[in-house]
Amino acid sequence: MTPLVTGQLLSPEYALGMVALSFVISFAGSLVALICAGRMVGADGKPNLAVVACAAVALGGIGIWSMHFIGMLAYRLPVAISYNMPLTVVSLVAAILISGIALYMAGGRRKFSKSGWLGGSLLAGVGVCVMHYMGMFAMNMRASMDFDLTRVGLSVLIAVTAAGAALWLAFNLRKFTHKVAAAAVMGVAVCTMHYVGMSAASMVCIAAAPTDALAIGGSYMGLTVFGTAGAVLIFIYWVVTGSSLDAPVAARRARAS
Repeated sequence: MTPLVTGQLLSPEYALGMVALSFVISFAGSLVALICAGRMVGADGKPNLAVVACAAVALGGIGIWSMHFIGMLAYRLPVAISYNMPLTVVSLVAAILISGIALYMAGGRRKFSKSGWLGGSLLAGVGVCVMHYMGMFAMNMRASMDFDLTRVGLSVLIAVTAAGAALWLAFNLRKFTHKVAAAAVMGVAVCTMHYVGMSAASMVCIAAAPTDALAIGGSYMGLTVFGTAGAVLIFIYWVVTGSSLDAPVAARRARAS
């Protein structure tokens, strides 16, 4: 292997298996989020905040963040890459919170709100970009990043458009087959935003990687994230489609009668 030289432009490669997993988890997270969205508002017209939280985790934590993180792990350079743990955790929390707020803005009432949808789309799109680039800056490696601002702008446009489509689909589809198709579209959109955002960065070799005592890494981290995300989705689906989250609505009905 030819030794790397400081200032050398590094050529990235992708592990296609991990790229495929990133789409699968985005599709699955989007599908569960769509299912949750249909149950966010109870028969009494009040939002079920537990279901909103489940939808936020499914969409933001799994469909978006897990996709992005697995996509980051699919990105290979001729230098070792690890990730700053605090920044990585903050990006996860941000993705969940922003998704929850956006979902509530768009569909947390009895009727779908167009103004809430527009505001939620902008919030979610910008939030996804912040989360994405925060994740990129969490990379600890023997390289610095230079960004193509045109591609960064394109990634923002894709993110806002994808967020708008996701929120509209979440509250305007009823048939399960339609939700499956919509989840596939959402998965493609999220992946497109991610990989366009990654292509905006040029990696330039530096003398040495910065010291980071809080860095995490490992060859099995992608599979670990995928497996954990899948288990969380199964749990959310089981809880939301069961009767446990209907209890608050039932209790309010009983008190009203």
